[in-house]
Amino acid sequence: MEERVKTITAILDDLYGTEKKVYLDHNSPWQLLIATILSAQCTDARVNIVTKDLYQKYPTLEAFANASVKEMEQDIRSIGFYHSKAKNIIACARRIIDDFGGEVPRALEDLVTLPGVGRKTANVIRGNIYGDASIVVDTHVKRISKRLGLTEHTDPTDVEYDLMEVLPEDHWIIYNLQIITHGRKICTARSPKCGECPLYDVCLSKGEW
Repeated sequence: MEERVKTITAILDDLYGTEKKVYLDHNSPWQLLIATILSAQCTDARVNIVTKDLYQKYPTLEAFANASVKEMEQDIRSIGFYHSKAKNIIACARRIIDDFGGEVPRALEDLVTLPGVGRKTANVIRGNIYGDASIVVDTHVKRISKRLGLTEHTDPTDVEYDLMEVLPEDHWIIYNLQIITHGRKICTARSPKCGECPLYDVCLSKGEW
């Protein structure tokens, strides 16, 4: 497994680089947090379209905290699950102000107490804002990691722990970014382009499509 993981990470590094970039537009930690909450079951591209106007209408965390739920629902209506997301975003902003002095907390145990924030969202913040080694398990990471044989699980938390065991810590953050790109371009959910995949020789699922 160790040698195969080294090969996988080397191929991913060569293909997609090791730059730690975020696909969600933001200018502050709280903006990234809100964008990540919005991104659940939604594309980053759609979220970026919505937040472009949203962050102009609500330029501060306080503005979000004081927003009307009904109005916020209309502001984010084009995004899935907008009823619950509107409620969570406002409640989250209030909690950050009331319990954390207006600063997005760094610790995982604090982040997951915020409305609408689970381990995935918390790890996005920890990795991309604070630089803490963390693994973000989204649909691409879950799917491709299982295909590669890096996990046998489907539960995101179990997948996260499995990847923490096998991946070198310096790849925890960038692995997610690399796999997102790979999942969009080559290893798609349906009809993956196995014939074009540089990971074909180390993939345990090759030949299944």
